[in-house]
Amino acid sequence: MSYQVLARKWRPKSFQDMVGQSHVLKALGNALDQDRLHHAYLFTGTRGVGKTTLARILAKCLNCDSGVSSTPCGQCNACVAIDEGRFVDLIEVDAASRAKVEETRDLMDNVQYAPSSGRYKVYLIDEIHMFSNHSFNALLKTLEEPPPHVKFLLATTEPKKLPVTILSRCLQFNLSHLTNDQIAKQVEMILGQENIAFDSASTELIARGASGSMRDALSLLDQAIAYGGGLLEESQVRAMMGTIDSADLNGLIQALIDADPEALLNTIETIALQNPDFDALLAEFLSLLQKIAIIQILPADSNNPIKDNQVLVNFANAMNKEDAQLYYQIGMMGRKDLYLAPDIKSGFEMVMIRMLAFRPMSNNETITTTQALKPVSKTNTQESKPETSVVAEIADDNKVTQVKEVTDTDELSNENHTSSDNAWKNIIDEMALVGLVKELAGNCVLKSHSTEKVELALAPAQEHLLNDNQRKRLEQAIKTRFGDGVKLSIVIEDSRDETPAETNIRLEKEKLKAAEASLNNDPAVKSLMDTFNASIDQDSIQPQ
Repeated sequence: MSYQVLARKWRPKSFQDMVGQSHVLKALGNALDQDRLHHAYLFTGTRGVGKTTLARILAKCLNCDSGVSSTPCGQCNACVAIDEGRFVDLIEVDAASRAKVEETRDLMDNVQYAPSSGRYKVYLIDEIHMFSNHSFNALLKTLEEPPPHVKFLLATTEPKKLPVTILSRCLQFNLSHLTNDQIAKQVEMILGQENIAFDSASTELIARGASGSMRDALSLLDQAIAYGGGLLEESQVRAMMGTIDSADLNGLIQALIDADPEALLNTIETIALQNPDFDALLAEFLSLLQKIAIIQILPADSNNPIKDNQVLVNFANAMNKEDAQLYYQIGMMGRKDLYLAPDIKSGFEMVMIRMLAFRPMSNNETITTTQALKPVSKTNTQESKPETSVVAEIADDNKVTQVKEVTDTDELSNENHTSSDNAWKNIIDEMALVGLVKELAGNCVLKSHSTEKVELALAPAQEHLLNDNQRKRLEQAIKTRFGDGVKLSIVIEDSRDETPAETNIRLEKEKLKAAEASLNNDPAVKSLMDTFNASIDQDSIQPQ
């Protein structure tokens, strides 16, 4: 006997064998069991989700010798004949090849005759959206009032192309995409029945490649079994589908965690030798990041099966939640511009470099930066001379205020004292803060400080910025700047002093007002406004 492909061999023969589509199966099952049968059913959905299969099972339910029910026997002459495609009262029509109005009229002329051997004469019209307008008109009256022995089962992938007059005469059931998990479980069941060895990673790849279609999944499965010589292994399935080995994808993740640009570029070069589809590669990389983000938000005692992958769990523990979200967003935006790059490899490379370049710096990296900015330590003969640094220099109306120099010993004296807003703003800049910790510091006022303690005041309206993580990061930055003996204290209270964030907002407003005044007083602008009766769009003014 010749080999039968898996998509045909494992085609469901009953509602119980169907994968997914529970919303459709429940409605049809209740209608059959309660004898509430409509004369026309329309099944819609993308390819490979079970439209034609469902219609054939429904035809079997209607014509089973044991009676109309949602559970046909599968053993009688009618059930066997429908399964084998030789039941004379099941007329299957391919609308794409019979779109002419003459053919539709010939088909409708036979509707009046009673079924030859079955209980109902069932017309299964596949891809009905391919009918011409004249064919739809020829079908319309019969579809609305067919003889009691006739049932119409229509299937299409594009219901929007059907006239509303056809849609209104049918019960419409929309079959949804199958999930990767549903496809993978069905594939594993089939492999078990076929006695074929496999690993879960290979079935997951096939499920992902099927894009929601069970027929596509079984076609890929047939190809993978042939490629692997009767076995299913992840490496061989990846090679067959042209995807990248998981070790290389893990290498990209690890390079980002380690902030190692050389390892990142070397891994990309290794991947490029395999001539991959870089868009598909980026999509798979984003899928990994999504799984990492899920693991990061799950509680430690979660039983979610995604936590069974120890490699992803290790990545999730090593990567910050903020970094995972940032990488995912950069990757999503990068996919839009991938084909605008000079070549797709360099486009992918730039997306990965962007992830590395824009990630927030860790505390260790902040320490390195601030240490690099400090002056070189002086010799013993120079130690008595205090080190100086410029606190502030503000230009206003082409006049420069007096530049004040303070010593490191002046910055943190042994006695508590109140510091100016500009001094605290400059300290924030020197600490090279980024992200949320910079926003927290910028919304604080420096109440007092000494060589042992720095006290900040945070307004109650900004209390949401304060959490243990950001407080620890800010305290570490202060210790890096002033020494390990300095403690940080943050109190929640209103202050009359202006915070650095408020200072920045005030300066931006002043710059904007200056720009508006300069534009309104510009003779050339005034001339244009007078000549063309124009007005200035105030929202478009941007200070230089």
